[in-house]
Amino acid sequence: MNKTKPFRIPKQIVQEAYEKVKANKGSAGIDEVSLKEFEKDLKNNLYKIWNRMSSGTYFPPAVKAVDIPKKNGGIRVLGIPTVADRIAQMVVKIHFEPKVEPYFLEDSYGYRPNKSAIEAVGITRQRCWEYDWVLEFDIKGLFDNIDHELLMKAVHKHTKEKWEILYIERWLKAPFQKADGTEIKRDSGTPQGGVISPILANLFMHYAFDKWMKINYPNNPWARYADDGVVHCSTLEETENILETLTARFKNIGLELHPDKTRIVYCKDDNRKGSHTQEKFDFLGYTFRSRLAKNRRGEYFITFSPAISNKASKAIKQNVRNMNLQFRTNREINDLADLLNPKIRGWINYYGSFCKSELTPVLKYINKTLQKWVRRKYKNINGSKARARRWLIKVAEAVPQLFVHWKLGIIND
Repeated sequence: MNKTKPFRIPKQIVQEAYEKVKANKGSAGIDEVSLKEFEKDLKNNLYKIWNRMSSGTYFPPAVKAVDIPKKNGGIRVLGIPTVADRIAQMVVKIHFEPKVEPYFLEDSYGYRPNKSAIEAVGITRQRCWEYDWVLEFDIKGLFDNIDHELLMKAVHKHTKEKWEILYIERWLKAPFQKADGTEIKRDSGTPQGGVISPILANLFMHYAFDKWMKINYPNNPWARYADDGVVHCSTLEETENILETLTARFKNIGLELHPDKTRIVYCKDDNRKGSHTQEKFDFLGYTFRSRLAKNRRGEYFITFSPAISNKASKAIKQNVRNMNLQFRTNREINDLADLLNPKIRGWINYYGSFCKSELTPVLKYINKTLQKWVRRKYKNINGSKARARRWLIKVAEAVPQLFVHWKLGIIND
């Protein structure tokens, strides 16, 4: 063994880690060094990371703490490591993830290769038809409250590589640094925003919830995406029992169910009699509730199914407002299409997967925003809403493929 380089870390892994970090983009950490700045001396910077990690002398800098407003109010602290630290974390992720991934269960969907949120929504939809009751739960501050000792116990279970263990421990202890320069020591949690954090959170939850459910409630299917999940039950009594035991389970390991986001829900439809105080729930941007549907024979019936949530609709509209499209009068309509289409395509692909018609009002809102742009850009429109609407319809009829949602026939407001 090389005494100055006790850890065998191939240089090409550091290069691969850099490529992955570059693809993910992201902003600068506390050193204010951006990816572009880092790349000015790329070869030397990557060598420093490899040299220090190989010798055991790599110590992560503090994590930049950024306050992000939550959709429902409150603040979430996002931790932004430096570019160099993100690359170092990626080196460990490349090695560590294949060791834990095979142990994770099928219904854990968050931050995993070849898994997606929309899969979780789809399987939940199917199970809501099979089971009358749902326990919707959310863990309060999961990333902030993970017990380090329990987490490291799980890490040791899945790797014997000393350098992986060493650096994971160091990242867990790396302090937050606020905007005024003050540092906050951490004795629990793993920064939300770190490259290695999602895997560590999944590993913790694998033992805290996933495997625990499989052992204790093998007949109750569930789906989990990070700190957000659902459990399906046959009766109200069964659901209440699971809520009680799950609350105690999490309390024992330092976690808490969010009181406002955890509830028991009755999946009301045509075949289910009676009622309950809660007959709808939100999961991964979708609202599950009773909806009118039509079968193949053209007959209407009530089913329990998902569609884009009001919260997600409002978030999309706010995203469009933040683009200030109506003030971009120096741009042409083609330029606006280039700006909007990647976003619209993403929204349709995700929120249009179930009950696509519920997405229509959001897409029509985009048309109204485009009409505001038309009224400002063209003097002959003279601020008229009707003229702007006619102008936009004329363009849409001539070039229906210009905007992604126009291809779906969503042209008129």
